[in-house]
Amino acid sequence: MIDAQTHVRVARPSRDLEAAERFYVDGLRLDVLWRTAGHVPGEHDLLMVGPAGGGWHFELTLDPDDPVEPSPTVDDLFVVYLGQAPDEALVRRLVACGGTVVPSHNPYWDEYGVTVADPDGYRLVLCSRTWG
Repeated sequence: MIDAQTHVRVARPSRDLEAAERFYVDGLRLDVLWRTAGHVPGEHDLLMVGPAGGGWHFELTLDPDDPVEPSPTVDDLFVVYLGQAPDEALVRRLVACGGTVVPSHNPYWDEYGVTVADPDGYRLVLCSRTWG
């Protein structure tokens, strides 16, 4: 049932979908895969980002009528395995787009990359290692 072709969605609440879009689209250069066109009473506003044609995406949600406050921990990580040291221009762009470089709770990630908190406080790790 679940194999390498299974699509994965990770959903997270956001305080500000525009700020999240700046970080993940303008900063990390993911694609907008879907967004709602405005608030519909009783429904969530959505922003879905990821690589076009990829096997995963983030769904960022905001319910203006009953908002859920994001509550990330220091170990809520989105790790991107780059296979090389993170480009300094990428890190600067993420910061310019609302991110904050933070020390990692696990020193492994500081040894092998850079950790950047997104505007809601969730952590993105740009890892110099490869997976697999």
